[in-house]
Amino acid sequence: MRLLVWLVRAALFFLLFAFALNNQHEASIRWFFGHEWRTNMVFVVLAAFALGCVFGIMAMLPSWWRQRSVARRRRGSDDADAGDSSQLALPTLTPEHPPRDGI
Repeated sequence: MRLLVWLVRAALFFLLFAFALNNQHEASIRWFFGHEWRTNMVFVVLAAFALGCVFGIMAMLPSWWRQRSVARRRRGSDDADAGDSSQLALPTLTPEHPPRDGI
């Protein structure tokens, strides 16, 4: 299975590398007020991908922070309950979903 995953990764890398080699012609991005950015098409696609990643992470930050605060509150209430050693129980360490190997 791991060999298959690495073959898929290698194929994806070579596919993207071939895409980059095929798009080396110059592209121009025209901004406001006559400003123009001229560069290879690969850099335009890379910049668009990077901006998409940044905007996606920024959109997810509020929910991540909310989940962290909820987890801290729960951990704090668990620590307060830990003073009573008569009901001390070990948590189960089995994950909800089994770990998967892959991309």
